[in-house]
Amino acid sequence: MTDKVIEYLSAFGLSDRVIEFAASTATVGDAAKALGCEEKQICKSMSFLVNNETILVLLAGDRKIDNSKYKHYFGEKAKMIAKEDLLNLVGHSAGGVCPFAIKSDVKVYLDESLKRFEEVYPAAGSSNSCVKLTLKELEDTSRYEDYIDVSKSID
Repeated sequence: MTDKVIEYLSAFGLSDRVIEFAASTATVGDAAKALGCEEKQICKSMSFLVNNETILVLLAGDRKIDNSKYKHYFGEKAKMIAKEDLLNLVGHSAGGVCPFAIKSDVKVYLDESLKRFEEVYPAAGSSNSCVKLTLKELEDTSRYEDYIDVSKSID
């Protein structure tokens, strides 16, 4: 799947930003360790069904979904997509979900928590890859619908 992401990002002149590792980067902790950055800079992509439509919510690595904020924004309880359905509904498997080279009907939202950073590291289509992007580059490449506030601190 990384090849599809590299091809997708090449249209933006960013294919050289994809980094592949020998070790897993599937979790926030693993990715931060591999990159030598803080966990909060890892851009998590969380997949949900809203009114039977697939959405991705991208948020900082030190945040989690706040159920009341989520329900207020989307009008229903958060329903995460099962791991076995990710490839079919989103276009990437668990550990590699990102907003690049995804199914055309998937809507992408960026959480306000990302605005704290100049650079973030989302996955790049596989459980051992990521891409280094400025926040502006993430905005430009993700086809995002809007910034939303649906997260809270993990602490």
